[in-house]
Amino acid sequence: MYKQSLRKRVAIAFAKCVAAISVAWGFAFFAAIKLSEDRVLTRQLQHAVDSYPTLMTNLRGYDEPATLPESLREWAQTKPAEGLYEFNSEELHVAVLSIKNEQATAKHEEQLAFVVFDVAGIEAASSEDWWWLLFIVGVVGSLGALGFTLGVIVMRSAVAPVVQLAKVVADIDPEKLSDDDHKRIASSRFGDDEVGVLARTIEKTLERISDFVARERYFTGSASHELRTPITVITGALELLEQSDLSQNDVKLVDRVKRATVDMKTTIEMFLSLARETDDGLYDEKFLVLPVVNQAVDQQRYLLNGKLVNVEIEGSSQPMVCGHPQAFSITVNNLVRNAFEHTLDGQGPIRIYIEERLLSITNQRSSEDEVTPASHQNSPSIGYGLGLGIVQRLCERNGWSFSLYADETCVSAHLSW
Repeated sequence: MYKQSLRKRVAIAFAKCVAAISVAWGFAFFAAIKLSEDRVLTRQLQHAVDSYPTLMTNLRGYDEPATLPESLREWAQTKPAEGLYEFNSEELHVAVLSIKNEQATAKHEEQLAFVVFDVAGIEAASSEDWWWLLFIVGVVGSLGALGFTLGVIVMRSAVAPVVQLAKVVADIDPEKLSDDDHKRIASSRFGDDEVGVLARTIEKTLERISDFVARERYFTGSASHELRTPITVITGALELLEQSDLSQNDVKLVDRVKRATVDMKTTIEMFLSLARETDDGLYDEKFLVLPVVNQAVDQQRYLLNGKLVNVEIEGSSQPMVCGHPQAFSITVNNLVRNAFEHTLDGQGPIRIYIEERLLSITNQRSSEDEVTPASHQNSPSIGYGLGLGIVQRLCERNGWSFSLYADETCVSAHLSW
């Protein structure tokens, strides 16, 4: 469609605009010159008609200053230099020239002659000049507006492919890319110029992103099935073992395997949730906070076995969250697990406080915890495990805010939405 490069098209457009304006100005000046010429001749002829049958001579020559009109004699005595002079009050134009005669040559003096042009009745009145000035200003303004309009039209035509590409790209939502978005670019219509190169690059980039999203969906779908299947098998086997006659030691072993299986399932859910680029609109779902907190406490309560630690859940029971339910459950489970793991025997209670837009979990700090005292942690601490790093990413994905406060006596995790 566009055979020439963008740079060349812009240069050609600028040259066309300048050429068009120059031609317009040339015709305007030529018309002004011809109009002035015709105007002078017309007024001079009209002056002759007005004085008919006596035809007055406007041009007269004078060899002596004394023969000049009285208004010019004193000026002529100053021996002005050769040239043209204008006397507005007398409406006279005077040309001074040097001539040679025998008397002047003998005296080695320069002889001056004067040609007087009487423009009375020929030059326009001052009021008429003002009308002509307004006319000229109007013409100049019109030519300027014409040049500006022409420049806008020509430049708009030159950069049309850039605007077209920008509109196509603007209509693509980067947050909701589809498999066919790269086809909307249609880079073949932009030719081989700079815009064509840019269009092809964007098209290939979007195509690669679409392929990546497709592979990610396939991977997460397959991984979800392949990883959950053995977990389901193990869970089923554990349930069968629980129904059989087991010794006390075997029961403890089965419980440990069961807890490890639950932890593994939670870990798989966390990583799959982070790996998914899209999740079928589940990020806009609304749900209550309290049931999720109660479930997390029940799942992680085994960590408090053998510890004299109470768990206190306070605050409102009605707050709701808008986001991904599974992501929120994973986040709360991680925070509860960390609080339970890092609370020693007799260091309770663990307080879970639920507000309208805030969930805080506070536990007493163990001396082994590697958390900087009296600090405000905007990022997860190493001493609280990889889980908090995942929490941070899940919060970023859902638009939530996570922070960790710690001092020498306690650690408080805050999750706001």
